[in-house]
Amino acid sequence: MKKLTICLFLLSVVTLKGQGLTKSFMVAERTFEVPESWTAEPPSSRMRKAQYKNGETEIVVFYFGVGSGGSVDANINRWMGQFKEVKEKLSSEVKQKKFKSDVITTLFAKGTYMKGPPFGQKFEMPNYGMRATIIECEGGPIFIKMTGPVGEVVKLSGDFDKMARSGLMLKIDT
Repeated sequence: MKKLTICLFLLSVVTLKGQGLTKSFMVAERTFEVPESWTAEPPSSRMRKAQYKNGETEIVVFYFGVGSGGSVDANINRWMGQFKEVKEKLSSEVKQKKFKSDVITTLFAKGTYMKGPPFGQKFEMPNYGMRATIIECEGGPIFIKMTGPVGEVVKLSGDFDKMARSGLMLKIDT
């Protein structure tokens, strides 16, 4: 009987994965849906609220609460400063949209990413891309950043954008 129960459990897990159902995480009372292909990882710092991996690409989520985390411009500039190239020579694009009471700002940049902790040793990662989003909302800004080889980041950008918008949908539909 015990073996049968284990087999049925494993079969149901395989069936759910085969249906492409999504995972989710919650930040600032918002639920974000994550593609099944993203592997959840334990956050590597206390500042990270969620962390995922897809291939060589890393997706991280930061949330500090109301009035914390810095301005949109400060964060965009800091993120672009994580590349070796100066801001003016960096292939980047920043867009902003309003959804009811939320404002979502997105950044796409590519170049030589300087990977490493904020105050630690950095490693040059040429041909890297970054897709990042800041969601300005009632509970405080939510920061979501994806970095990896530029080809992977471009390929995953649609899923990344869909994940970021999934946290807005609850607010838009209510």
